[in-house]
Order: sequence, then C-alpha cells, then structure tokens
Amino acid sequence: MDYISLNIESLLDWLKNNLSEKRYQHSLGTAECARNLAISYKLDEEKAYIAGLLHDCAKCFPNEKLLSIIDRHIEVDENEKMNYKTLHAPVSAYVAEKTFGVKDEEILSSIRWHTLGKVNMTEFEKIIFIADKIEERTRENWYAQPIRALLRESNGLDKAILQCYRQTIKSLVDRDLKICPLTIDIYNHYEDIVGTK
Repeated sequence: MDYISLNIESLLDWLKNNLSEKRYQHSLGTAECARNLAISYKLDEEKAYIAGLLHDCAKCFPNEKLLSIIDRHIEVDENEKMNYKTLHAPVSAYVAEKTFGVKDEEILSSIRWHTLGKVNMTEFEKIIFIADKIEERTRENWYAQPIRALLRESNGLDKAILQCYRQTIKSLVDRDLKICPLTIDIYNHYEDIVGTK
C-alpha cells in the first residue's frame, strides 16, 4: 500500500534538505527501529517505517513558523505550548498530510503524539513513540538501554512507555523546565496499567 504521494527517494531528499544532519540520522534511525518493532508486534512494517521517517519532518522549522502553522491550521491545547520542543509534533503531522499526502489516520496520529504521547495509545502509536526514544543512530545508550530491556518483558510496550515518562519527567525537573499536565496524566495512567499487570 502507498502511504505517501511520492517515492521514498524523494522523501529522503526532502528530509535531507529540511533537517539538520543529526536530525536526518535520527529520522532514519527512528524509521528503522519502528520497522523492527512493527515486525516484533505483528504490525505493518512499511507503515511504521514511513511514520518513523516523517515523525520529525517539521523539527527544524523556526518556532515562529511552527506557531504560525498551529495558529492557522491545527487545534492545539494551550498546555502543549508550554514547551517549544514539542510544537513540531502536531506540525509534522500536518506537513505529512499536506505535503506528502499521508491519509492514514494512524500514521498521522502517531506523528502527532510522538512527543507528549496520550492516554490509550494504540500499539502502533506506542511503537512510534518508543522508536523515537530508543533508535540506535543518535540516542545515547545510557538513556535508551533501560527502555529497550523492558520491551523483552511481558507487557513490554507499556512498561517501556512508563520508563520513557519516568526519564522524561526526571530530565525536565533536573533542567528546571515546566511539565505539561498531560505528561503527568499519562504517567499516572501507565503507572496504573503496569502496576496492575
């Protein structure tokens, strides 16, 4: 099935021209990791690869451009605007749809929520969320390895997501940054899930 309106080579060229080299490598790593996770969890590997490639396509847009696109085209809760580092996620989903012709709702949703996440993510959304955090091209092993290890356990996806939130919240506190209330809600949600299984 064709999930994008152009070929992979053209998409890769666009990414090379619109992302920093490190972000481009991260996007390739996320796509590779997402494909591998899709295989492990019996999900669509091509779809996961495309979502991984596109998840950060707006990451290098200036903040003013991100905010302008959000204000004109995307409904974003005010709490999400607390940290500029997450604004690229809804804009990347918008660009995936408008520039690359992505119509698959699960791809778009997985891109939209790959930074903050949400309560009750689908398995597909979970693998894109996790692949972004643990890909091997640019992610530090000290951060990614504890998450990767949990994937081998029973209920591994949920345990890995909870570990992502633990590490993210700790990092935000350590850097004296605001924590979106949604992050706390999701953390509590996965604590409840993992604690009961």
